[in-house]
Amino acid sequence: MCLILGFFRVLPRRVADAAALAVMSLLRLSVRRYTRVARRNLAIAFPDLDEAQKQEYLDGCFRNIARVVVAAAKFPRITKENVQEWIRYEGFEHFEEALRLGRGVVFATGHLGNWELSAFAHALMARPMGVVVRPLDNPLLDRLAVRYRTMSGNSIISRRESARPLIEMLRANEAVGILADQNTTEDRGIFVEFFGIPACVDAGLAKLAAHTGAAIIPGFAVWSKPERRYILRFYPSIQPSGDQLRDTQAVQAALEKAIRDYPDQWLWIHRRWKTRPAGSAPIYE
Repeated sequence: MCLILGFFRVLPRRVADAAALAVMSLLRLSVRRYTRVARRNLAIAFPDLDEAQKQEYLDGCFRNIARVVVAAAKFPRITKENVQEWIRYEGFEHFEEALRLGRGVVFATGHLGNWELSAFAHALMARPMGVVVRPLDNPLLDRLAVRYRTMSGNSIISRRESARPLIEMLRANEAVGILADQNTTEDRGIFVEFFGIPACVDAGLAKLAAHTGAAIIPGFAVWSKPERRYILRFYPSIQPSGDQLRDTQAVQAALEKAIRDYPDQWLWIHRRWKTRPAGSAPIYE
């Protein structure tokens, strides 16, 4: 992985994008289960679309992954001086308004657009934040990922840790980012509607916001083809009601809307609906 990132880092950006896309094409051919999962997800989310449109979204998914990899490879060369070449804000006022409340901000994001660059760039353009991640299974790759993710000043908080570091950050009126679009097991989550299908979601984000009073801001770094850079778009904040189910559903509704707006930029290869309600048939093979 170090060699791959180093290779992409030294290439001109357009060349690196093309090379990364070629690697993604090989991955599609060698690991066909990713394509099968993506097609199943697309059939669930957009049952009325024709096959040509679904294929476009599937192709876009792999193009998006290629851009994520290239941007991550370039992290050592992205600075406060040149970060605007990669990304700009839209809706920054929602973040400022939330900070004025003084109870911290929980960024509810997902694997849409460039989730790695969004946190990395926010630290350069505004202020560092805490990022909640699941440690990678390979210790060497995990150390590499932590090194790259903290280059701009962010701190990494493992999902396996207690919530105390997050609570302390929010009470200090800081921001934390949480990926909210991953499947979880029934013992750790609750079921809410996602594209009209029950999806098991970790309720930790809603619990954290309710406990601290932090504002929840949906935010995604989406690719703008005309600008050839990302737009880090912040949406109006969701004020926690204290109702775990209601707040979790609100976050998922915001995520679903963003995916519908940019369907070719979501990670369709993830088995989002793997955990099923008791008595329900499995969705995936």
